[in-house]
Amino acid sequence: MLPTLGITGNVLLMERISTRTGKLRPGDVVFFRSPENPRRVVCKRLVGMEGDQVTYVVDPKNSDKCNTIVVPKGHVWVEGDNIYNTKDSRNFGAVPYGLVEGKAFWTLLPRKDFGSLAPKPK
Repeated sequence: MLPTLGITGNVLLMERISTRTGKLRPGDVVFFRSPENPRRVVCKRLVGMEGDQVTYVVDPKNSDKCNTIVVPKGHVWVEGDNIYNTKDSRNFGAVPYGLVEGKAFWTLLPRKDFGSLAPKPK
């Protein structure tokens, strides 16, 4: 999710109510189980809901070729903010809605001296 979330030190607070009540909207940052490795939880931006038409660049590093799909019923389309270096729905397809675990609602940015506040090992 670079550049939106940065490289290290960000803590995102997640809520699960929106996923259960169907209140997710395109533009939300969501957490979901990876379709490729269910042990991993991934964070991406929600781009399309079921029935939405989504146009995306197939291979942004090598061409401007675009493809348009309609998100299947019971699925969502997610993309990372760094179009040139991300694994998202362009790679593994639409994500089943059941894999979505929650929506980010707050970002905590730690202080610059955060690491130096920890007790030093003896």
